[in-house]
Amino acid sequence: MTEKLNENKPQEEPVQERRTFVERRKNVVDRRSGWDRRRGPGHRRPEERRLAEEGQMTEEQFEFLMAIDQYKRANRRPFPTWTEVLEVIKALGYRKVAEPQPLESFRKADKAAPTGV
Repeated sequence: MTEKLNENKPQEEPVQERRTFVERRKNVVDRRSGWDRRRGPGHRRPEERRLAEEGQMTEEQFEFLMAIDQYKRANRRPFPTWTEVLEVIKALGYRKVAEPQPLESFRKADKAAPTGV
């Protein structure tokens, strides 16, 4: 019975693969870390941010991190809102005492401030 079914079918020709596979991952050497690749060429992190991302924080950064963590645990809020973050900042004792300025000029002033005083 199967012979009759095969007789009705036209003979199929063998399929020849025309595509070629090239392993591109081995051809490119990219020594940048994941953060640098995502940032794109020509964009470097400031030293302070690089150290914080690598786990080396200033005392002020660590204090803020611990205060946020304490708030999240006490209030069972894994993702606090910006209003809640502002509450934590005020609870740490930060107050607005200077006139507002653009963030870009703030960063430039940060870099110009003498270190090691």
